[in-house]
Amino acid sequence: MALVALVNPNTDRATTATMAAIARRTLRPEDGYEVRGVTVAAGPPMLVDEEPLRASVRHVLDAADALLAGPEGPEVAALVVGAFGDPGVEELRARTAVPVIGIAEAALREAGAGGRRFGIATTTPGLAAAIDARTARLGWSAQYTGVRLTPGDPHRLAAHPDEMTERLAEAVDRCVREDGAEAVVIGGGPLGEAAEALRHRFPVPVVGPIPAASREVLRLLKPAG
Repeated sequence: MALVALVNPNTDRATTATMAAIARRTLRPEDGYEVRGVTVAAGPPMLVDEEPLRASVRHVLDAADALLAGPEGPEVAALVVGAFGDPGVEELRARTAVPVIGIAEAALREAGAGGRRFGIATTTPGLAAAIDARTARLGWSAQYTGVRLTPGDPHRLAAHPDEMTERLAEAVDRCVREDGAEAVVIGGGPLGEAAEALRHRFPVPVVGPIPAASREVLRLLKPAG
């Protein structure tokens, strides 16, 4: 089995379990993959602005270091960082030969394939500037139509998943109708189930970052499957 560690940069274990379950729909045990959810030891239960996002880099590195130094370390075939800001991705790549996949990086690559213009729909206004900056850093500015945000407090929306899905649907619709997006990324690992629910509701691709990262793992580890 190829062990794929999905590191959740927030401390909500339920979110870790949900993201790992979504990843297993692509990285299936019957195909030779084991997805292991790893929750960081410190930080908030949800990353909603830039300060905790920056602080989570240290927590991601600590969690990955502990896993790689442990008895299962030699079995780890890939690391996935499960927050849309990709905290710690570059630092991990500098310290390990294990492939490291950021969910934002994978989702933007998939959304922008073939020159498509794409937008991002998300629930966290406090991270909008960081999302714009990450998109620019990854070289997608020419195809990026911008971020559309759900109204209201992201913590409250997270506690009401059906409402969150509908608010995200409205944001996706604005990306398409008002911004001309030809694909839309749902901007957040914890928004994974909403992303799955919206995949077939629009005439353009709606990209979930966890499945996109999982498909990236498949491409990198194909011989293992």
